[in-house]
Amino acid sequence: MLGTLRKIVQEVNAAKDLKIALGIIVQRVKEAMHSQVCSVYLLDEDVNRFVLMATDGLNKRAIGKVSMAPNEGLVGLVGSREEPLNLERASEHPRYLYFAETGEERYASFLGAPIIHHRRLLGVLVVQEKERRHFDEGEEAFLVTMSAQLAGVIAHAEATGSIAGLGRQGKKVIRDTRFSGIAGAPGAAIGSALVVLPPADLEVVPDKKIKEIEDELALFQAALESVRADMRMLSDKLANQMRREERALFDVYLMMLDDCALAGEVVKVIRTGQWAQGALRQVVGDHVQRFELMEDAYLRERASDVRDIGRRLLAYLQQARQQTLTYPDNTILVSEELSPTMLGDVPDGKLVGLVSVLGSGNSHVAILARALGIPTVMGAIDLPYSKLDGIELIVDGYRGEIIANPGDVLRQQYQTLVEEDRQLSRGLDLLRGLPCETTDGFRIPLWVNTGLLADVVRAQERGAEGVGLYRTEVPFMMKERFPSEKEQLAIYREQLQAFHPLPVTMRTLDIGGDKSLPYFPIKEENPFLGWRGIRITLDHPEIFLVQVRAMLKASEGLDNLRILLPMISGLQELEEALRLIYRAWAEVRDEGVDVPMPPVGVMIEVPAAVYLTRELARQADFISVGSNDLTQYLLAVDRNNPRVAGLYDYLHPAVLEALQRVVNEAHAEGKPVSICGEMAGDPSVAVLLIAMGFDSLSMNATNLPKVKWLLRQVGMAEAKELLTKVMLVDNPQVIRSTLQLALREFGLSRLINPGTVLKG
Repeated sequence: MLGTLRKIVQEVNAAKDLKIALGIIVQRVKEAMHSQVCSVYLLDEDVNRFVLMATDGLNKRAIGKVSMAPNEGLVGLVGSREEPLNLERASEHPRYLYFAETGEERYASFLGAPIIHHRRLLGVLVVQEKERRHFDEGEEAFLVTMSAQLAGVIAHAEATGSIAGLGRQGKKVIRDTRFSGIAGAPGAAIGSALVVLPPADLEVVPDKKIKEIEDELALFQAALESVRADMRMLSDKLANQMRREERALFDVYLMMLDDCALAGEVVKVIRTGQWAQGALRQVVGDHVQRFELMEDAYLRERASDVRDIGRRLLAYLQQARQQTLTYPDNTILVSEELSPTMLGDVPDGKLVGLVSVLGSGNSHVAILARALGIPTVMGAIDLPYSKLDGIELIVDGYRGEIIANPGDVLRQQYQTLVEEDRQLSRGLDLLRGLPCETTDGFRIPLWVNTGLLADVVRAQERGAEGVGLYRTEVPFMMKERFPSEKEQLAIYREQLQAFHPLPVTMRTLDIGGDKSLPYFPIKEENPFLGWRGIRITLDHPEIFLVQVRAMLKASEGLDNLRILLPMISGLQELEEALRLIYRAWAEVRDEGVDVPMPPVGVMIEVPAAVYLTRELARQADFISVGSNDLTQYLLAVDRNNPRVAGLYDYLHPAVLEALQRVVNEAHAEGKPVSICGEMAGDPSVAVLLIAMGFDSLSMNATNLPKVKWLLRQVGMAEAKELLTKVMLVDNPQVIRSTLQLALREFGLSRLINPGTVLKG
């Protein structure tokens, strides 16, 4: 079964469009199950009917014409119940529906399985036979497994057709095609998609028509020569380490690169007007598929050789394209997985939106996007992103939606929203010099989270009163090696001077989890519960000491440094870190640098630390809650996994209880407590946080004016009354609704419900 499944899925994956994919499905499933009929009915959501879209065995003239509602026919029954149906005498079932044009009266037995992709019903897969018999368990299991395997393929093919502007029959132009993701950074953007493909991944290379065929051929020839040179160099390098027959592999590679072999086939496809990368994907894919379907094990293994040659050629072609890459005005950057360096490559003023297939609203790229004020959608796992290049897109960072090929009406609505947001932002800028103070005189400092130099200017423009979290890992991630003490000193000095005399809280190196350094790779099966944060730096005191020494020296004469320790889960870690900090302080003073010992704080982001807050507060100078990780660990939800992103909610009652406990315990020891996660930048939630007693809130600079505006409209008494009300609720969705309803009654709905211009 597994071998047959693999072959069918491989063949279907290689199909150029949905029609061809469905044709392959019905033909191969019919053959595998030795049945007389196999058909696929797809659910047309516009009319809520199951439409016959492919068949092998029924009258093909019925394709696209025969359809039934969920309450009609056996297909409708399978779809509405979302479970298999196995009948020996199908025509005797009360739900049986006869269509003369299909010719199906000859078939007695019926087996149908629903096709479901991420809880969405796509259609029904059916096999039928003339003889009256009950399909056995193995056959039923095969069809159910087949439909589950094909669900993703069909969803992808449907989406690809929609993006290309074609309907199922390849005729009707489709506008306003929507794809759902996760809201990554608020705002809306309209622009042109620029797809950044992962390096040397042939499977995601899209088709692209070109006019300058000779230029494309020249690019391919240059790539060929580079790979040939690499092969010869490798062969010579390994000459003394391999036997002659083993070295013959390199001769095989060189033969594949010959003009009469694989390379010649690619040239032929380029001459039809296909770009080199697409031609390479097509030729290599055909060869790989043929090899993988062979019975002989040795020949099957040759597929990996062809794939390797293809990747090597693609790497050189991508490198050549990267050098000539042009970014359009209003660029919307689209990738399987966005990285901070991708954002940095876009020229100033051209980047308006971001779309990532992987990641969630709490991925670090999403956090960076919020800091930069770039509308972002993450976790768009059903988006055939490689087909988007050059397509007009709308990115809705409020709702987590991407809209391809927008029509005039929708485009105008979003242009209105973009302009509304621009005016709101200008209005909020007027608050810069005003304090964050409630209507009854309660004063709370608003700090910023920083990591890039660009954050400094943005934070100062928005009236930040200090830095609650400076992510020191960001400059580490920008380098190709660990930065020296001198390099770190210069970076930290710049931050401390920029905000002087306001406080700057520098978190010690926090890598691991979803933050890796290319020169310090960490491979773990469960990185978020593994070697990260303080665990790494305590295991490498040489890294920790250099960093702390650089921080201390950078603060000379400024005295606005605060040091924050991440991922602390117990007293032993805090005591060990404090010993190293005092050692670094002594070393710096011995060198003649006269700096006072800065305040040292502990991040509460591990559940264990919540229950040790009082003990930790006795030894630390301040407490800071990292709400992103604390929410993740309390709810056992990987915040980078789009499949469970809906379960990640910092308004979960357990999170609110934990936060209140931390504040109470820290204050019992007379220590200030701040919160520096994304939660603090949510204007409506900030009302709850001040009511809990947090002494300061730290957020991205983009949200700071919004938080300030809202907190200046409410009184502390109202905030505490609201907190009391939500703490009695046991459902995060109800808590959110309660919060928004209360603020709407205060007349503050514009900031808690952006995008109200959009209907439906």
